[in-house]
Amino acid sequence: MEYPQVRIPSSDLPNPLGDASVGIAQVILSELFGPPEQRAWAVRFWDGTTEMPEQPPQFTLHLRRPGALRRMLLPPSEVALGEAYLRDDFDLEGSAEAAASLADGVVDRLRSPARLARLARLVLQLPKNDLPISPNGDGLPAFSLGGRLHSRRRDAQAVRFHYDVGNDFYALWLDTRLVYSCAYFRREDDDLDTAQKAKLEHICRKLRLKPGERLLDIGCGWGGLVQYAAARYGVQALGITLSESQAALARSRITAAGLSERCQIEVCDYRDLTNVAPFDKVVSVGMFEHVGKTQLPTYFATAYRLTRPGGLFLNHGIAAPASAALAPRQNWLMQLLWRQGAFIQRYVFPDGELLPPREAIRQGELAGFETRDVESLREHYAMTLRHWVRQLEARHEAAVQLVGEATYRVWRLYMSASANGFATGKLALIQALFSKPDAAGNTELPLTRADLYR
Repeated sequence: MEYPQVRIPSSDLPNPLGDASVGIAQVILSELFGPPEQRAWAVRFWDGTTEMPEQPPQFTLHLRRPGALRRMLLPPSEVALGEAYLRDDFDLEGSAEAAASLADGVVDRLRSPARLARLARLVLQLPKNDLPISPNGDGLPAFSLGGRLHSRRRDAQAVRFHYDVGNDFYALWLDTRLVYSCAYFRREDDDLDTAQKAKLEHICRKLRLKPGERLLDIGCGWGGLVQYAAARYGVQALGITLSESQAALARSRITAAGLSERCQIEVCDYRDLTNVAPFDKVVSVGMFEHVGKTQLPTYFATAYRLTRPGGLFLNHGIAAPASAALAPRQNWLMQLLWRQGAFIQRYVFPDGELLPPREAIRQGELAGFETRDVESLREHYAMTLRHWVRQLEARHEAAVQLVGEATYRVWRLYMSASANGFATGKLALIQALFSKPDAAGNTELPLTRADLYR
């Protein structure tokens, strides 16, 4: 279908097609993002009107109904914007990662109370109740937790909400090993399977695994790392997870690979591993984000207790760069309204908490560990997420059959925004290698890192 293209050089020109709501929406967008020709993206309105930039657009924002902008911007919050997308008030055609910058633009432009008031008057002129009526309510897959924050029961609920979306859903867009964490790209054109295998190898080398050693994987997911370490390095591996569905599939895959004598999977909270001998090596990949600041001392103390003297602990997790705290902050009103991170808390990672890398190092050393190596894989995670988003988008119909359109949109939005966050430095991915020196101060580490890259 051919849509009429409309260019509006100033924010107060009326829409030539005569729809008053389209004209108001155009003024709002120009107030927020500048004139259409200066943007990097296009807009298509519900009546077919389009606004195009001078350069080929990175994506198209498709506003599906007159009240869309009202629900996107009133109140001006991360949750309102995200929920409008989940309800199909608008769609994103093209790069959803590029579209993630729209939220930053909204926050930046609404720091002025005068602009906020002016836009509120405009937004209130748009229709309020033009959403289609659904027999199932809004159908949004939000989850509300009860109980004490980071109690064992609540942590289990939070983890299961995120990971029990379904093994089949994750299999649509993960690699063949079902590794749900940052990959390691030796070359920019590596495919996802190659990069995830390289990540598993990189971790095993950092841990200097040897045949016969005992390895503990805290938050083992679908068992990809314990299988790889057992098969390639000959270790005895125990993986723990809070997700029953993950554990069931991990056990099945271990049996199929003939590794049952070397690998074990348990559904267990890390705090409950009390009646086991210390392990030679301990690893935690992508679980750190669930721990929470108040539980960090317990987390690192537990890892320290579970690591034998002379052994190693590798902690791999998403962090919030300390530099993010130095960025200009919005005014108190916008900060109160926007509630950054609230969308992910409600729809993706309940109770998740991102902390600066220094906090992990500090707590690890307070527990008794010695920091031996810290590596940033920030760019690698941006690349990983792009692979995941492309594969999810390519399997849109299959995903909707499994989890529904709203959940598909949650994951497309969350992973695209995360890719943008890693690419622009708002998020970090840190691998920290800790040692537990023996009584004489010895560790089993070589003098250099050369062995990692042979």
